[in-house]
Amino acid sequence: MAFQISNIRNVLRLGKHVHTKWNIQSVRHLNLLEYQSKSLLEKYNVTVQKFIVADKIDDTNSLSKLNPGEYVVKAQILAGGRGLGVFDSGFKGGVHLTKDPVKAKSLVGEMLHKRLITKQTPKDGIPVNHVMVAESVDILRETYLCILMDREYNGPVIIASPAGGMDIEDVAHKTPELIKTLPVDIFEGVTDEMANNLAEFLLFKGDLKKKAAQEIKNLWEMFLKVDAVQVEINPFVETPQGEVVSVDAKIGFDDNAKFRQQEIFNMEDTTECDPREVEANKYNLNYIGMDGNIGCLVNGAGLAMATMDIIQLYGASPANFLDVGGTVQEQQVLQAFQILTSDKNVKAILVNVFGGIVNCATIASGIVGACKRIELKVPLIVRLEGTNVDAAKQILKDSGLPIQSASDLDDAAQKAVASI
Repeated sequence: MAFQISNIRNVLRLGKHVHTKWNIQSVRHLNLLEYQSKSLLEKYNVTVQKFIVADKIDDTNSLSKLNPGEYVVKAQILAGGRGLGVFDSGFKGGVHLTKDPVKAKSLVGEMLHKRLITKQTPKDGIPVNHVMVAESVDILRETYLCILMDREYNGPVIIASPAGGMDIEDVAHKTPELIKTLPVDIFEGVTDEMANNLAEFLLFKGDLKKKAAQEIKNLWEMFLKVDAVQVEINPFVETPQGEVVSVDAKIGFDDNAKFRQQEIFNMEDTTECDPREVEANKYNLNYIGMDGNIGCLVNGAGLAMATMDIIQLYGASPANFLDVGGTVQEQQVLQAFQILTSDKNVKAILVNVFGGIVNCATIASGIVGACKRIELKVPLIVRLEGTNVDAAKQILKDSGLPIQSASDLDDAAQKAVASI
């Protein structure tokens, strides 16, 4: 299911599917802030620049722990374009360099608890609750290293290039000889020979070759231990001081491993997420907010997409993608209705459930309970089919609630559109 929903999100992000073009409000993935990624790398003995994180101005007293030639001060948000961003106070730039510790502290004060506006944020910006102050890294040479799960190889691969610090796709297109792709046996792992060969390909020499090989092995260990699907280091640098440093990292995690990676998933900063998606996730509901006027509650990603398409076909637009999954219980139906009705644009709700694994009677009982609990004030159209459908329809009929039953999906969509 996680892979299927991930694919659906990708389709929705493009706004393309059979009949429709939709404006999606947000797509939710686990993303770590920069300082969190660095902390995770550090935990697995991967060399990163030294840094401190300030959540309040007094935290800058720990700047004495750093001993840089230059400080880099960075507002911690997920959106890109921080360097050219503007704060709601009028202060410019979410990334600054300074050699003066007093100035570094002042810069933290200018950023902390202000809203940063960039090309990738909403118009009113995003609150900055954390500011990272790090030792600036002197870079002699930049390389690229990435470990990821690759379907073509049916497992993990390492992609390396001595041409780092730039878009790796451009490198692959213009100079493919500068790209090495190395499959890794998941049981054997990254051997000393493999790590040394990669370090040599990245043009590390002498003691640096040995250091780079060890960094590669440490990155592999982290990749395995945190159930990552991608660990991309760009740039993976050589410094004039003879160090190998992972300056910037992009880490992707396997959602299916959440149950054993709770510590990592609990690090997620949801400040920039749609609160409805955050709430849905708490109850194992797959929700993506959109800008339409008919709320959808469906089981199964494919059926959800078909439901959204047919709503569009009959002249309205879906307000969301909401898949309750195959093991849904009554309480989850209540939460789903609360999330749907929290969207003021929703003028009607369409429930479309095909009961295979799902028991239609469970859905019907959940619908009745939810309608009574939240005192539903918009039209509700329900199409049920499959397991225990007769009992489910009787539950809806006996409820005495103004629920419109539909014979099939066409009928349901037409009734939903007509109701608004």
